[in-house]
Amino acid sequence: MHFACEGNNSCKSFPNALFSTVPELDEKGTGLTLVEQTPPEPWKKDARPPQEIVPGEVQVSFLAHACMELKLGDKVMIFDPWLTGPAFARGWWLLHEPPADWLERLSRADLMYISHVHSDHLSYPTLEKLSARNPNIPIYVGDTSMPVFCKLEQSGVKLNCIKVCSFGVWQEINVDLRFMILMDGVHPDMDTCILVDYKGHLILNTVDCTQPNGGRLPKNVDIMMSDFAGGASGFPMTFENFKGRYTEEWKAKFIATERKKLLYYKTQVVRDVHPKLYCPFAGYFVEAHPSDKYILDTNTKNQADQLNALINKYSDRIATWTPKPGATLDMALILNDSVNHGLAIVDPPTGTKIYKDSWDFDFYIQKINESIESEIFAYPNWVPFYYQWAGFRDYNLVLRMIETDDNFQPVEGGYDFLVDFLDLTFPKHRPAREHAYLQIKNRIGVHRQTVLKGLFWDDLYIGFQNRILRDPDTFHYKFWNHMQILLPHHPPDWDGLLRKQIHDDDHTPGSASGEMRGSINVL
Repeated sequence: MHFACEGNNSCKSFPNALFSTVPELDEKGTGLTLVEQTPPEPWKKDARPPQEIVPGEVQVSFLAHACMELKLGDKVMIFDPWLTGPAFARGWWLLHEPPADWLERLSRADLMYISHVHSDHLSYPTLEKLSARNPNIPIYVGDTSMPVFCKLEQSGVKLNCIKVCSFGVWQEINVDLRFMILMDGVHPDMDTCILVDYKGHLILNTVDCTQPNGGRLPKNVDIMMSDFAGGASGFPMTFENFKGRYTEEWKAKFIATERKKLLYYKTQVVRDVHPKLYCPFAGYFVEAHPSDKYILDTNTKNQADQLNALINKYSDRIATWTPKPGATLDMALILNDSVNHGLAIVDPPTGTKIYKDSWDFDFYIQKINESIESEIFAYPNWVPFYYQWAGFRDYNLVLRMIETDDNFQPVEGGYDFLVDFLDLTFPKHRPAREHAYLQIKNRIGVHRQTVLKGLFWDDLYIGFQNRILRDPDTFHYKFWNHMQILLPHHPPDWDGLLRKQIHDDDHTPGSASGEMRGSINVL
């Protein structure tokens, strides 16, 4: 999304810059010099001159959030379908009501692109419904070091045709249609974007990339789309006031400043690319659950019309489109300067429901909360077992983890424990040595689901499911990068732990739990 998370709370993960300078040995092999890396421009290879297209031949339809349907001649391509259920556990919900026939549209599509692993783009509730109808649809993803579908097995969703693509290589679909996937220069391990070429006409979708292709992008494309909203991070809304910094006034000022920065940054990127038409998307989410009203009230986001107004102000030759779910844009009419561009966009019929007002909270939250009663949590040894599986250590940080209710108050039977990452021990009290301290209160259902399934901590942090206090007030990049990106791809072997616990203890799990608390210091 945009630069470092605590310098801009629109980030959804943490930076690992790729395209900058690297040290290389000099010609004599006796010293180092800094060499600037220049991202390639692979779209220039085998570039095709634009051919004539006719009305109806290329149509772009908005479904919801980051999901677009592209009709490209006789092929239909779908981007990032999040069309049902929540994202980031129970923290994000769809702002818009997708078209009523969204599942039919997905099922009959010819191919799909999913940009990255975050659940507002890789939506397992959506894909579960799709797989029941068409598990064989080809789904294209980039060859990121964190595989997009690294959690597919434990999701239980059946998808039979996942195609992993090298970056910057044309994927030929037919004589008229091809596309290439490009990496993000700041988050190359997970974020990607896509360039679609139909008869020489280019559609660029930079999705959530902070610096798509290291900032080198094709110019004068026909259509460009990107994120715009921000608000996709726990910082600073989920941070508890400590030593007077995180007051409500400070948060409001910080958020307003970061939103403004993001608006002008996106405006500049669009002006540099100079598309014929620009469409802001991938920002239409809402913290809809009543327990997240504080986040909803404080986590203000940019509006699509704000960004489009800035683009129109500084670049009057770039047309803009604020899409409604179900609306369709015709590329041939947009490219024809003799045609009123208003005729190129067909909005949904009058009376069509645009914004959601119900989200089936109970169904999805009940599924999350099923993890609370898992047998594994009768045995406190799950704590060292989980953190040993996670593999983060040799870092002078002490974590206090507290399980809470929806209002972040400790719950009866919930765990409250310390982890010392310097030697990966679990003390009863904070160590006497000087150390960094991080206290995290997590809603018990999401916390236990995250633990059981070995999920990345994005559901907790980006999903606003915790409250964080740190002393000193320092961002521990190494820790967060590990827990959000570098966890093992396979979940912990809970069955193995249960077998060992039952074998080692003569009691049933229920009666053993009190005794076994001696094996892990629970506060």
